[in-house]
Amino acid sequence: MALKPEPTAPFHSVQHALRVLETVSRHGDGVADAQISRETGLPAEHLTSLLLTLRREGYVEQISDGAYVIGSSLLLLGSGTARREALEAKLQQSLARLRDSVGAAVYISRYVDGEVRVTQYADGPRTPAVNEWVDFRSSAHASAVGKCLLAQLDLNGRRDHLSRHRTPRLTSRTITNEKVLFSKLDSQPATVPVLDLQEYAVGTVCAAVPLTAGSSAGCLALSLPIEDAHRLRSAADTLNRRAAPVLLSLAL
Repeated sequence: MALKPEPTAPFHSVQHALRVLETVSRHGDGVADAQISRETGLPAEHLTSLLLTLRREGYVEQISDGAYVIGSSLLLLGSGTARREALEAKLQQSLARLRDSVGAAVYISRYVDGEVRVTQYADGPRTPAVNEWVDFRSSAHASAVGKCLLAQLDLNGRRDHLSRHRTPRLTSRTITNEKVLFSKLDSQPATVPVLDLQEYAVGTVCAAVPLTAGSSAGCLALSLPIEDAHRLRSAADTLNRRAAPVLLSLAL
């Protein structure tokens, strides 16, 4: 199974963030933003926004003279089990902030060993998670999460998936025809959120954006009850704009 090479805006932001972190880590006593700009080649206006994000996430800190040093979030990342636990905790914090920002339950999903897996999520009393009435592994053709992951696979990868998981009609809106489904996936712009308008479950709408880190497909998604459907597109746009910190946590 191969991925379609379609880097998204969050991917590029993360690449820039990693370059900034590498630069800051080389200067143990601190480094000014002008020096970071020179060493990374990033324009000052873009760097300013990026440094604000990295400070908010705790990856860098600004000391008394205005220089930047590595922050506490990176210092907590050791190795082995401790590193994995620290990354999961950091990722959960990022998801919780994102949940509060978009006003919806949010999810991280990966395509692992030929299956759709929701690996982490953040919900709350006012932002309930979707009711998984059909296993997400068996409903990729209907859910925003599944369609977003399938869109990142090549044709053989999609066909392999559907040879193992058929496309039953879950609601009156579910696409069950393979040709129609693949056509919609191919016409989906990589930078536009994938929507599920009651295709998986009556009473729920969802959106997902690609979150590719390493060699596996991934996505960041949200769900809303149908009474909040009027907020779906704006929430999806916010999700897309703020995906970079989550992807950075996955990339470290």
